[in-house]
Amino acid sequence: MNMRATPAALMPALHPVSLQVNTYLINLDRAPLRRFRMERLLAGFGLAYERVAAVDGAAISLPHRGFDEKSYLSRHGRRPNPFEIGCYLSHVECARRFLAGDAEFALVLEDDLDFDDDFAELLDAALRHHAHWDVLRLSTVNSGRKHRVKPLTASRALAIALTREKGSGAYVINRKAAQWIAGALLPMRLPYDLAFDLEFDDGLRACFVDPLPVSQRADACSQIQAGLSAYRLGRRRPWSVLPFRAAAEIRRFVARFSRLATWRLRISPASAERRSKRGGRGDCPPARSRPNAAPRSP
Repeated sequence: MNMRATPAALMPALHPVSLQVNTYLINLDRAPLRRFRMERLLAGFGLAYERVAAVDGAAISLPHRGFDEKSYLSRHGRRPNPFEIGCYLSHVECARRFLAGDAEFALVLEDDLDFDDDFAELLDAALRHHAHWDVLRLSTVNSGRKHRVKPLTASRALAIALTREKGSGAYVINRKAAQWIAGALLPMRLPYDLAFDLEFDDGLRACFVDPLPVSQRADACSQIQAGLSAYRLGRRRPWSVLPFRAAAEIRRFVARFSRLATWRLRISPASAERRSKRGGRGDCPPARSRPNAAPRSP
């Protein structure tokens, strides 16, 4: 549990889920208002957290050992964005801190989020079903369909998305996923949210919560998005980008559709036992078990 950066006022009202998950808040040193706002929101849920000072893109110079510029150009087709690199390395730092401790799960948050009122309760429910996911995504900036596979609460369920989903504002990972982020995802070859959406290539299972409990607000002050057009190459984009994206979409659909099909075709032992007992006699119980059944004539 994260105690070092937790305000003292939060301590008496900790939610039990804080005992199960380490929460990391990514926040730039020069963005104190964002930190204060998120601090109040997390305190309202009783969630302890540890602030992770975001890697400031303004201080990054290239070449950088954590960034593969050649692969980035061939896969993403844009000039390097130092603020995007800083965001990427900040998420990697969260995974590293998590692995340095002994917690089983980590909740990673950016600092421009809004939460639904049942956020803490939803987390608690999702952790009880942790056997079904390595990465639990709580936000997105896309609107693709989420296919429900397992109820979590009266209003939310685990779901699988078959198409690309951008945004990495809020998610939960287990230690296997953290090892992937801190290992296989380095050096950076794609923006973090795009690399993070390729978990299936390394045998990891990602689920969404549907409907999403966290919204990732569009921020006019975001330095990653500001002046984004300056990093685009237009027609000078390498030819390799389109085949890479097409192949990734196909792999994503095949991998996640296979998981979805497995869920759809799965028959619980209890359901199988009921079917076996019926033995093809239909769903109606025997006449003697129906209290209003008319007696048979001799």
